[in-house]
Amino acid sequence: MKTKITVETIVKVPLEKAWDVWSKPHHIVNWNFASPDWHCPKAENDLQVGGKFTSTMAAKDGSMSFDFGGTYTKVELNKVVESKLEDDRTVQVEFTDLGNETRVVETFEAESQNPIDMQRMGWQAILDNYKQYAESLGKLTKMKFDISIQAPVEKVFEIMLADASYRQWTAPFHPGSYFKGSWDKGSKMLFLGPDGKGSVGGMVSRVAENIPNKFISIEHLGMVQGDKEITTGPEVEAWAGSHENYSFESKNGNTVVSVELDMQHEFTEMFEGMWPKALQILKEICEK
Repeated sequence: MKTKITVETIVKVPLEKAWDVWSKPHHIVNWNFASPDWHCPKAENDLQVGGKFTSTMAAKDGSMSFDFGGTYTKVELNKVVESKLEDDRTVQVEFTDLGNETRVVETFEAESQNPIDMQRMGWQAILDNYKQYAESLGKLTKMKFDISIQAPVEKVFEIMLADASYRQWTAPFHPGSYFKGSWDKGSKMLFLGPDGKGSVGGMVSRVAENIPNKFISIEHLGMVQGDKEITTGPEVEAWAGSHENYSFESKNGNTVVSVELDMQHEFTEMFEGMWPKALQILKEICEK
């Protein structure tokens, strides 16, 4: 008879949110790993009886990776999930509504290759990551980036907002990025890009302020999915109303561009890599 191990946590989010974070692949990839030097680059989840799930666990240095998966044997929405792993071990995850908090209890059959305590610590570490990630959703972090460009402020301001050059310097965020609308104060703006499936996605925003050659403020209102603009509901409530601000300062004939934005905690690492690349492209265009 296989030994059963139980790990648990209390997540400071409502039950429905706890369930979503546990079950949606775009959330799973952000928490399903046991230590900071590993990550989960891919997850698939068909959450129904007979449906399969799989996650790729990989060392960040590329030295090792493996797929972890199984098949669901029981699914009760917002209550319990039971599954059988590919090595025939069973797993049960129970969700208990505590009001604005949720207790998550996970019981799994131990494997025979590693000590019980090591397995318990590994599964608990993943559950702790889940808790931390779930509780961070909706919390906005201030991010700031700047770059000095050898060009007059008027030129930098014009190039940054022009259609053709905008498509160039925003490519690190999403190849094919473009905007629809006007940069005039109060105007509606759509920041768009292809999604790889023949459709278009992006952001619904408005220009909150435009002081030529000095300051631009963008307020993000919601998201675009195909031909739909979504400005209410759980998909956008965590970040709707966030701002993206651009300041332009002339210094000895050069221009310092400063970008300050409100960002969801789970995306900060990604944008820390993208923004410097985007600003470097802007610099190269302006200095030609």
